[in-house]
Amino acid sequence: MKPDWLKVKYTVNEDFKALREIVKQYNLHTVCEEARCPNQGECWRRRTATLMLLGNVCTRNCRFCAVGNGKLLPPDPEEPRKIGNAVKLMGLKYAVITSVTRDDLPNGGATHWAETIREIRRQNTDCKIEVLVPDFQGSINALETVLATEPDVFGHNLETVKHLYSQARPQADYKQSLRVLKEAKQLGAVTKTGIMVGLGETKKQVLELMQDARSVDCDIFTAGQYLQPTKSHLPVERYVHPDEFELYKTEGLRMGFRAVMSAPLVRSSYHADELNLSGF
Repeated sequence: MKPDWLKVKYTVNEDFKALREIVKQYNLHTVCEEARCPNQGECWRRRTATLMLLGNVCTRNCRFCAVGNGKLLPPDPEEPRKIGNAVKLMGLKYAVITSVTRDDLPNGGATHWAETIREIRRQNTDCKIEVLVPDFQGSINALETVLATEPDVFGHNLETVKHLYSQARPQADYKQSLRVLKEAKQLGAVTKTGIMVGLGETKKQVLELMQDARSVDCDIFTAGQYLQPTKSHLPVERYVHPDEFELYKTEGLRMGFRAVMSAPLVRSSYHADELNLSGF
């Protein structure tokens, strides 16, 4: 049974309905829906959503993620324009964009990423853009393609501690993900990473991961509780108490992260617009 601090009241208002209609109208995908995020109700009521590029079918099979596998479709050439228009209709001043992992595409779909960022900017000149990208199989060219568009924040999630990669992320590599963050920082980006806890990691392993992220000069760190999306996914090993999340926030700021968001219901894009980026 979930503890009280994880119980969410799901309500709908007019802003929620309007955002849902925009997503439906443009046939867009959101990580809010695909990943069964517990914050969808709250965020959509605030008219914020994390839009997902390149379809809703992933080439990887991470054991914690609700995004599905199946038949892969070619990128929709109209998607960048549609997303740019959706951001405008939503009235976003801070857009968060992510994607499924598409190892089947040249450069992992980085060109499509860049086109989308440029289109958002073309239609929304005052909108800040945060990206949450896959590892692009470590391709520097792919990173350069995305970062040439100068997103305001560049995110790539470590997701879990190194010890659990073979179990939770068998097609990913911990050191490669750290290299993605390192290369992005060296290319001038404000960098961000996030993890889930409750998969069987220890407190010591979480703090070691945070130190690893700081060793590549990562700026922003998030941590939230893992919730099992279906019975076929990894089980929750423990529900982490809010006090432990507060410890990670305190220790993260002590380590030198410029911003830390750590709480049971936090996800990488949760209240992303509220993190203090001034002076970054």
